[in-house]
Amino acid sequence: MEDEVDRLVAAWRRERPDLDVEPLEVLSRVGRLSRHLDRARRIAFAELGLEPWEFDVLTALRRAGSPYQLSPGQLLTQTLVTSGTMTNRIDRLAKKGLVERLPDPTDRRGVLVRLTPTGQDHADRALAGLLEQERAILAELSLTQRRELAGLLRELTAPFDNTGH
Repeated sequence: MEDEVDRLVAAWRRERPDLDVEPLEVLSRVGRLSRHLDRARRIAFAELGLEPWEFDVLTALRRAGSPYQLSPGQLLTQTLVTSGTMTNRIDRLAKKGLVERLPDPTDRRGVLVRLTPTGQDHADRALAGLLEQERAILAELSLTQRRELAGLLRELTAPFDNTGH
């Protein structure tokens, strides 16, 4: 089975035989898959009117467990955005009634961000929709192949996750 990446690699090997284009075999496919995943996320979230960044914040709170709250700093760590960006995102989610700010009982100057019941519903429904989209993307792979691919991708991405790059 030939795909677009095979054609791209063959063209570069013909045009630039002096270069080792082997990395394209993997990383061009990862890039193309990323674009398909972005599209799947948008489809999954459209029904709820959510943006991908909103899903990321809501699901970080949902994963925290009851009472579904985190500090802005904890949200920064989980979503990899700047402090100013996170403040803006919390403001926008609060205006939509998906999160609320509460005083942090352990820090008089601190706040906690808590998922509202509507936010929890949106997070749960968006996750279910996303998983449906992702299952469709992976449908051609067996369980063994999916597990092998997950392991290989873990090996590839772990150094970035552990160094903050």
